Amino acid sequence: MQKSLRDKLIGMGVSRETLNRLETFADVFAKWAAVINLVAPSTKTDLWERHILDSAQLVTLQPNAGQWVDLGSGGGFPGIVTAIFLAERGDGQVHLVESNHKKAAFLRAALSATNGRGTVHAVRIETAPDLIKSCDFLSARALAELDILFDFAEPWASRNPDLVCYLHKGRDYRSEVEKSRRRWSYDLVKHTSIVEPDSVVLEIRRLQKIT
Repeated sequence: MQKSLRDKLIGMGVSRETLNRLETFADVFAKWAAVINLVAPSTKTDLWERHILDSAQLVTLQPNAGQWVDLGSGGGFPGIVTAIFLAERGDGQVHLVESNHKKAAFLRAALSATNGRGTVHAVRIETAPDLIKSCDFLSARALAELDILFDFAEPWASRNPDLVCYLHKGRDYRSEVEKSRRRWSYDLVKHTSIVEPDSVVLEIRRLQKIT
């Protein structure tokens, strides 16, 4: 890890123990990424800033531990990173939903190596609410448009009116917000990404389908 990135993470309040866990995760990621496709090949060389730091910013947005659902966990972003931070707090849990069995195996290996507080569910997102009855927070990164993500999130939102969603989005997020407003009512807070000025983390509360 570059010293500048280490300093940036320490500046975010990340402990040295958690930094060590993140470095362990990076090592596990590198070994598995050599065999299976975990992220876009063009971004593998920028793992720390493009993926790990981008995922870690969720912790600054939501400092409370709780039950998380991470949809389409894939390469472990942000789900594994969140699970690592929860390990330091000694509370909370991340349910990582990933239907690809090879990626699910990687996620299990990453949790084991880092002692992250998480459980992997190798199922389709549509069936996950049958296994995971409730959650406090939901995350997704580079998975689908908002309109589709809200369809995925709705079962949990209907069970928990206080559900908070944290959704990483790129520069075209405004068009996705406009489209989603046709079917969904929600409160929105936009957080500018600390990694990419054109990207955002959208904080969604009070999600309801318009009838």
